[in-house]
Amino acid sequence: MSADYIQSATGVSTAPAGNPFSGTRTGVLRALESVRALSDALDRMNSGMKGDMDMNASDLATLRMLIIREQRGEMVSPHDVASHLRISTASTTKLLDRLAAAGHLERRPHPSDGRARVVALTPKSRKEFFRHFGGHLAAMRDVAEKYSDDELATIAAFIDELGIAISERE
Repeated sequence: MSADYIQSATGVSTAPAGNPFSGTRTGVLRALESVRALSDALDRMNSGMKGDMDMNASDLATLRMLIIREQRGEMVSPHDVASHLRISTASTTKLLDRLAAAGHLERRPHPSDGRARVVALTPKSRKEFFRHFGGHLAAMRDVAEKYSDDELATIAAFIDELGIAISERE
């Protein structure tokens, strides 16, 4: 981004005609440039984890979803997985069968609806995921420790709002 932008004396970028970022504050451009760089780093990390764990992108995305929901205390249904990944129920069944056969998740009866099922990580999967992700998580935590709680609250709000804005556009 930055190579295409010039900061004017008013702190607003100038960009080639027709560019959607023309007239955008340089602070906004810098923040979006950082988000793009973070997205690229996360893509590289996920690609490495897919190879290390012998999984495809949907498999890894499913494990990440299950870990996040587990940390929130939320149950996950096969329908939740299908909605999250935006895939058909048939594709979801194949994905869940593959992950269950590999020992990464198990299907359990829903605790209050005997007809429904939930999916959950196995201890093996949780351990393997954190073995591959633990170093990255520690490095991210070390960076976060450099900021005050107030600064982190602002950063978290910014990231949360970006996630919502992106999700609403899909």
